[in-house]
Amino acid sequence: MSTETAETAVPPVTTGPDGLTEAEAAARTRMHRPRAPGRSYASIVRANVLTVFNLILAAFAVLTLAFGDWRDVFFLGILVVNITIGIAQEVRAKRAVERLAALVAPTARVVRGGRERDLGVDDVVPGDLLLISAGDQVVADGTLRTADSLALDEAVLTGESRPVTHEAGDQVRAGAFCAEGSGSYVAEAVGEDSYAGHVSGIARSFRHPLSPLQRGMNRLLLAMVAIMIPLGAVLALALWRTSPDLEEAVSTATAAMVTMIPEGLILLASITYAVSTIRISRRGALAQQLSAIEALASADMVLVDKTGTLTTGDARLVHRAPAEGVGEAQLDAALAEYAACWPDRDETVDAIARDLPHDAVQPDEVVPFSSRRRWAGVRLGDRVLALGAPGVLNPGPLADLVHRESVQGRRVLVLAHGTGPLGEPGPDDPPAAHLRALGMVSLAETLQPDVRGAVEFLGREGIPVHVVSGDAPATVGAIAADCGIHSSSPILASELPTDPTALAWVVTGARIVGRATPDDKERIVGALAAEGFNVAMIGDGVNDVPALKKSRVAIAPGGASQMARAVADIVMVRGGFASLAPMILEGRQALRNLQRVSKLFVAKSFLAAFLILTIGLVPTTYPFLPRHLTLLSFLTVGIPAFFLALAPSTGAWKARDYLGSTFRFALPAGVAAGLGVVSAYLFALNVLIDDVASARTVAVTALMAIGLWLVLVLEVSGVKRSAWVIFMCMAMAGLYVMVLLVAPLRGFFELTTIGALTAVVAIGGAAITASGLWMLDRQFRPEPLRGPLPRWLARLLPSSFRADPDGTRHDE
Repeated sequence: MSTETAETAVPPVTTGPDGLTEAEAAARTRMHRPRAPGRSYASIVRANVLTVFNLILAAFAVLTLAFGDWRDVFFLGILVVNITIGIAQEVRAKRAVERLAALVAPTARVVRGGRERDLGVDDVVPGDLLLISAGDQVVADGTLRTADSLALDEAVLTGESRPVTHEAGDQVRAGAFCAEGSGSYVAEAVGEDSYAGHVSGIARSFRHPLSPLQRGMNRLLLAMVAIMIPLGAVLALALWRTSPDLEEAVSTATAAMVTMIPEGLILLASITYAVSTIRISRRGALAQQLSAIEALASADMVLVDKTGTLTTGDARLVHRAPAEGVGEAQLDAALAEYAACWPDRDETVDAIARDLPHDAVQPDEVVPFSSRRRWAGVRLGDRVLALGAPGVLNPGPLADLVHRESVQGRRVLVLAHGTGPLGEPGPDDPPAAHLRALGMVSLAETLQPDVRGAVEFLGREGIPVHVVSGDAPATVGAIAADCGIHSSSPILASELPTDPTALAWVVTGARIVGRATPDDKERIVGALAAEGFNVAMIGDGVNDVPALKKSRVAIAPGGASQMARAVADIVMVRGGFASLAPMILEGRQALRNLQRVSKLFVAKSFLAAFLILTIGLVPTTYPFLPRHLTLLSFLTVGIPAFFLALAPSTGAWKARDYLGSTFRFALPAGVAAGLGVVSAYLFALNVLIDDVASARTVAVTALMAIGLWLVLVLEVSGVKRSAWVIFMCMAMAGLYVMVLLVAPLRGFFELTTIGALTAVVAIGGAAITASGLWMLDRQFRPEPLRGPLPRWLARLLPSSFRADPDGTRHDE
């Protein structure tokens, strides 16, 4: 971005040490261009209305209204209902997400009129003096006024993975995060005028990436279009050669081609994602990426840090012991003085300060805590105090006590003192000063509510929980055991193998890794991902960010740092780790059901293709009118799919075999259904009745029976679910019988009453379909479904069409 862009937007930046006055800020607010909003309502309407299939359906509706029977545009009414439902659900999801997003929107610490205050990022204007500390996001382009051991993570801007140190006078850009230290800067370009806004749109623009399931559905729909084009051309040629009247040609073309369009599948996909978003938002979770719901459902391993995830992060000082030759009073005084040096306290310093209060102290030099260094220090005159992990600050004779405290699940730190400068240590450097242990302190943490139940639940779902923490392995192991995460041998991160494959399998077996640096966490997640694991990573601190970026789905608690929340796919605004398990379950249920009901829609498309290639290409009256197929789609696909998509189910879910699983069911089912319908129709037309309306009634009745049969073979499993699905199919059959019995409805659909003989023919067509499924069963046989079935029903259903290849089972 050229500097002229920012400079011409507002007056020159002249900010004093007290920041802007309120009057100056108000004037700049009026001149500042507001940032672009998220996804608009208009874009939601366009996405639901302007689809390829909707345009095709609209074209056939116009043709039918112009040259055919107006009753044959009945499918247009269903289309309008579909669009309306889809828009309504997406609008509900948008509003739910916006309400939660407002709770976790990034804020900025601003100095105005000499007073510090927190403002929303949208309220920051050029000229504002902003303060940053570890975990904060840089919300505007600007120039650093002060920098105290400041290091910024600029990976989102430059791709540089390691934090970059900065000094006063350096330029900073929006989108970076403070990884270490603190500082202040003057905003020069904000919002869309910033570098991030111009170049990458990372300043909270609406993101709509395609997930694996969405890509699979798009490929499926493209395949349907690819099939429709040549079939449509062949059908048009056949209709032209047979030269029927125009109304019949339009009716045949509409009936044949409209049936091939899986329009309800698009609606169900939209509803599934929208309903899933709404459901997890009710649990207090904000999905910042649409694909996050699917990624969460795909997770087969959860990695967590201890503090803030398994525990609340609220530490309390439970024990302190002086080193040999040091009195308790001397240790307490040193601890109190150390804690008083930090105006911005973390949970450790806060716990010490609560027990050992002291007036604020202004140190001469500070080194803030770094998860890489694992220590922090202050210099008071010629004295140095440092607090850090026992592995960095030698506890000396206190080593045995440190170990005993660690195995009880307590966090143990060593306070050391000495003389000399602290200097500017690198990310991995120990203290430069010569230090000697003054004593040790141990802190206890409180477990998150119901964390044990959540761990057990995830275990039953086949999702193991692994803990990777910066604390000692013994400490982490004790806390993990309290949560129900057991490991025979917690390991040190420094002992992990360097080979990624070996690393992945060591971590899989160990389940608990201690003394892990941010680089270790990133390396572990990357190795697991390379081995095919779908890792869900939960982290709340700056030190978790590199690993969060590498995970399949990144999750941050609502109280996490701005940096962690910004890179997370899901932010748990309310609730903690315990709310993760039901969210995974709901996501799996919704997407697994969508994968199953897709088979009904695609089977309908293959049936339409079969009818075009048989009846459509010969000089025989087409067995269906468009209104017949609209009725059948409504009763055998639309209504069952809508309810079954929201029905409970359990088991694994994978998107990678979406196309294969769908075609394995839909192709044989569509062909078998076509054989049954064509056989019943031709027999009725040429042998039994010689009346087109009655023969069409036979075909409609046969396809009605076949459609409900396919619902049964796809959906029944446990006894309770079988009864529910059978009841639904009986209800759909009852609605069809009502259409046949009520004269106005029967007349509207151009059906006739059906006698015993024609009913037998229709049932015979359905029997041909069932036989076809049995014969094709050996060619398309996945693993049989687990779970008890009614004995009579188990004998009737082909094993291949009762289950997905992954062995999905449904609730009893």
